[in-house]
Amino acid sequence: MSFVQEFKAFAMRGNVIDLAVGVVIGGAFGKIVSVLVDSIIMPVVGVITGGVNFSTLGLKIATDGKGQDVMLKYGAFIQAVVDFLIIAFVVFVAIRAINKMMEASKLSAAEAAPEAPAAPEKTQSEVLLEEIRDLLKAK
Repeated sequence: MSFVQEFKAFAMRGNVIDLAVGVVIGGAFGKIVSVLVDSIIMPVVGVITGGVNFSTLGLKIATDGKGQDVMLKYGAFIQAVVDFLIIAFVVFVAIRAINKMMEASKLSAAEAAPEAPAAPEKTQSEVLLEEIRDLLKAK
């Protein structure tokens, strides 16, 4: 098998395609959540905290030899933690909703499926024949 054919076989496998779709959708979802955090949630948090912008918070720890401040920017870390918590919460809610929908569709599919017919009752002769068979096996 040539290199090109082998690569084509690899790239066209279902798992690779599913992964590519997941990465693209994940990137788009990340943008949506970033806008949600930056434009809606953080301004509300800023009002609650008295107008503090977390991303600009920092602590001057020293001054380098060129007269510039060396800053410990803990605000960016706080912003990243808030972003993560919101993303994790949104993903949790989305997965929970999807699982409930899938569970509901399984239940409705089970209700729609006809029940299997019950096995017919055995006649007296069948019962007797089975007893005879069992006695013969025991000997």
